[in-house]
Amino acid sequence: MANVAVYNMEGKEVGSLELNDAVFGVEVNEHLVHMAVLQQLANNRQGTQKAKTRSEVRGGGRKPWRQKGTGHARQGSTRAPQWTHGGVVFAPVPRDYSFKLNKKEKRAALKSVLTSRVNESKFIVVDELKLDSIKTKNFVQVLNNLKVEKALVVLNDMDTNVIKSASNVPTVKTAQTNELNVFDVLKYDTVVVTKDAVKAIEEVYA
Repeated sequence: MANVAVYNMEGKEVGSLELNDAVFGVEVNEHLVHMAVLQQLANNRQGTQKAKTRSEVRGGGRKPWRQKGTGHARQGSTRAPQWTHGGVVFAPVPRDYSFKLNKKEKRAALKSVLTSRVNESKFIVVDELKLDSIKTKNFVQVLNNLKVEKALVVLNDMDTNVIKSASNVPTVKTAQTNELNVFDVLKYDTVVVTKDAVKAIEEVYA
């Protein structure tokens, strides 16, 4: 089992924590991680793009001029794709981009990225993360103490002061343990997690 240092909000090491290898010491499966990210991005797509084909554009039912004798190229409709205001060739239509990933695969992918962050020493455990008031300055000071800039902050309990203080920092996202996902873990350079949150993650995924 891997041991990681535990820090307080001043950035001082106050102990250590043994991580469960069933969650934080698995073999990294890059293919599953790739599929999990693809699925999350695909499921977030609206898929509402739409353009009209020549059969859907209004008008153009009458032949614009006779077939022969005008000197113009023959035309059958003013709504053909080569005309201004004509239809679109192979026009995009609304579609659902989402696809399914099995629950076991999602869990394995999340374990893989968490293991990667631990191996890269980008998994910082704090004994607790609490603020007396909603102050972005105080939250930024905690990040500076931990020498962290772009971070995913994982909490076990919803702390309004921390969440609202962090919401003004563009390089930080807060999440509860039940909101943890592969994309966010990869997007942010460092995962900052409370001791309670580590235990909660291990209870769910071990």
